[in-house]
Amino acid sequence: MPSTRPSVLITGIADGLGKSLARIFAAAGYDVIGLSRSDRATPQIRAQVDEVGGTYTHLFCDLTDPTAAAAALQPHADRVMVLVHNAQTLLIKPGSKTSIEEFEAIWRVACLGAMVAARSVLPAMTARGEGALIFSGATAALRAGGDFAAFASAKFALRGMAQALSRECGPKGIHIAHVVLDGLIDAPQTDRRFGPARATRMDPEAVAQAYLDLAQQSRTAWTHELDLRPFDERF
Repeated sequence: MPSTRPSVLITGIADGLGKSLARIFAAAGYDVIGLSRSDRATPQIRAQVDEVGGTYTHLFCDLTDPTAAAAALQPHADRVMVLVHNAQTLLIKPGSKTSIEEFEAIWRVACLGAMVAARSVLPAMTARGEGALIFSGATAALRAGGDFAAFASAKFALRGMAQALSRECGPKGIHIAHVVLDGLIDAPQTDRRFGPARATRMDPEAVAQAYLDLAQQSRTAWTHELDLRPFDERF
């Protein structure tokens, strides 16, 4: 029997925030569709979703290949009630030393990938007159550091796209939200890149709960942009 539960599609799903998003949404009554270029974290994510009574489907594809991604998403798009675009590639490198190929690759994951995923689910959401698209931003979406030319330009572009989609789709009943993650999320990949925590990090469970709250907001009081940071983060 087809599931009658709404579905959340999480792009760039992995250990850390992706896994927490899957568990929090599943506990709230959603089936979870995860999309990534790797399935390393799939067993742990599936176990957490199963534990709270949901189902997990993993789509193994590359969002930067629009044709392949659209084909992978098409069978599931009609039942997606919430899209969380969490796919990104972090490049910390001076702009003067960033190759054209590197620059384009960062944009393709963060911004083009968001548009590919959004285009797949928007027709069904528009027909229903409801749904939510949540885009994971970063500090770099607001201000760019010297070594973040590629990453910041992609995140600036994603923020602009979210604003445009909000003005286009909001009147159709579709909630578009951009979340500025102003700080490091406590996750294994954060440790691998930056080493052990030397300052407060964001709890991925708390961040995931904020995303769920956005998805469940009354349409009479929608938040378009939300910034999240640890209590001691300077801004």
